[in-house]
Amino acid sequence: MTVWNKGRLWAALLAVFCVVLMSGEVQARSQVAAKEGFLLAAFGTSVPEAKSSFQAVEKAFRGSFAKAPVAWTYTSQIIRKKLDKQGEHIPGIAEALRHLKKQGVRVVRVQPLHVMAGEEYTELERALLLEVKKHPGRFDAVYIGRPLLESREDAEIVAKAVLASCKEKRGEACALVLMGHGQEHGRAGLTFEGVRQVFTALDPLVFMATVEGQRGFEELLAELKARQVKKVLLRPLMVVAGDHARNDLGGSEDDSWASRLKAEGFEVDVNLEGLGLLPEVAKLYIEHASQSRDDLTREPKKK
Repeated sequence: MTVWNKGRLWAALLAVFCVVLMSGEVQARSQVAAKEGFLLAAFGTSVPEAKSSFQAVEKAFRGSFAKAPVAWTYTSQIIRKKLDKQGEHIPGIAEALRHLKKQGVRVVRVQPLHVMAGEEYTELERALLLEVKKHPGRFDAVYIGRPLLESREDAEIVAKAVLASCKEKRGEACALVLMGHGQEHGRAGLTFEGVRQVFTALDPLVFMATVEGQRGFEELLAELKARQVKKVLLRPLMVVAGDHARNDLGGSEDDSWASRLKAEGFEVDVNLEGLGLLPEVAKLYIEHASQSRDDLTREPKKK
């Protein structure tokens, strides 16, 4: 065989080797992508009518990540036990992670369905960290996404979506009253105030208060009277319209916001729709999940 033919042979073999190598890399990348899974984490709800919001978010995730497993966890043990008695099983964090492991998931993206980073978000983060430490090396990475409202841009997106969804029902000169959950220690209080300012900048007839926390019903009532509001539309600023929305906000009992406002002479209408039903909200959760670089399996970098 001539030197020239040997050269051609070696060149051909090298080309084949490169093709095989590139094919292996592509296959490896696809395998890594296929091993990524999502865990949707919520406090939970036992109200059947409220679950449509969770279902809408899950549908959006499955549509965006068709090949990735999507699992659920409710962080409330009380709600999980109640649902178990009704024949519906929702796993806790440990069980949900085991389930993803059995499906071959190596990279977990946990997306909390909290509205703001308050007490429940902190408790979820702690529980995940404990579970990761119990099983080192079980996953290549466990990322935790941020809650719905983290930035001004997030607040503007959600505010515009909420206002658009309420436009027809409000009509003219009707105030929109949003009920947030709030928390005893006010961990997300400053975030709430920032979101409130974003809403009122877009529409001065938007008023916000919380079930728990410092900005409660009495302050809300004073603001409505000061603005001489006569008609209000109540809506929960929560992912699901669960117990708080159906009882504390729009319930028929004397102590609900709806009943108390009616007793004060306001014309009251109620919109029991969770934020999860808004496509813009599901899209934000997807962005927060996919963009997270907060890997709970990694030690913090020393500076």
